[in-house]
Amino acid sequence: MNRAMIARWVLTGLSGFFAMSASANDPIQAYPSTLPGLHRHVIQLPATANEQDQQVELIIGKEEQVDCNARSLLGTLTTETVKGWGYDYYQVAIKPGRLSTKMACLPNSTKKRFITLPLNTAQRFIRYNSKLPIVVYAPQDIAINYRVWQAKSAVMTAEQK
Repeated sequence: MNRAMIARWVLTGLSGFFAMSASANDPIQAYPSTLPGLHRHVIQLPATANEQDQQVELIIGKEEQVDCNARSLLGTLTTETVKGWGYDYYQVAIKPGRLSTKMACLPNSTKKRFITLPLNTAQRFIRYNSKLPIVVYAPQDIAINYRVWQAKSAVMTAEQK
C-alpha cells in the first residue's frame, strides 16, 4: 500500500468514528432524515423513575369528513432497523380505500373525525425508553399521535380455585 492509500483509509475510518460519536450524543442523527414519500415523526420521551412500568401507545391516523359509519384506514406498520446502529424505527404504508360499516346514515350527518389505522397490540404498544426517540416515517397527510400508559405499583395475586 502506498502512503496516499493508507492516509485515505485512516481518514475514512476517522470520519466514520466521528459520525458514530455524534450520533451517540444525539441518537436522532443515526436515523434517516427522510424516506422516499414519507415524513419523519419523532417522539422524545422524558426520563421517569420507573420506565419499565410504562408503555407508549401509537395512534396513527388522519382527520376526515365521515358519516355515522365506523371507519378505519387500510395499511401497515412495519418495524425496520437502522443499519449499523440497531435502533428500531417504524414505517407506515397507507393503502387506498377505507374499512367501513354499512349502516344507513341520516342525510347531512357527516362530521370530522380522526380515522385510525388498526394495529395489533404488539404493534400499538411500544416499550417506554427515554434514551432513544421513537421514530415513525409516514405519508405527509398522516398524523402520529401517542399516549403513555402506566401500570399501578400494586401487584395482586390471583386466587387459586
